Amino acid sequence: MVVRSLGDLEQVVMDRIWAGGRATTVREVLEDLQSDRPLAYTTVMTVMDNLHSKGLLTREKDGRAYLYRAVETREQYTASIMGDVLAGADDRTTTLVHFLEQMDPDEVARLREALDGRRTPDARP
Repeated sequence: MVVRSLGDLEQVVMDRIWAGGRATTVREVLEDLQSDRPLAYTTVMTVMDNLHSKGLLTREKDGRAYLYRAVETREQYTASIMGDVLAGADDRTTTLVHFLEQMDPDEVARLREALDGRRTPDARP
């Protein structure tokens, strides 16, 4: 089982990129993060390069800098991590049931509605 967890600073950078919803430079992320903590440009650049190497960010040259974009939305990334965790379970169904037992009843109802909406006409209820 391979769970693609992020380090603390990687998570903060990804949170900022997901929240921004657009291509961004290292400088823009640095300026945003410096409101919370002092960081060096090279630190943020290294983290973003690592995230690119891990396949979480794409980048394209824009003059002398790179523009970075998230490969997946936060929700898609989270779903893929959940899939990785489930892949390591001996009994996926039992694992899912235990997960659902931890969910708020309103969330379970929304999940049921989402699943009902995905049913094909010839699928069984």
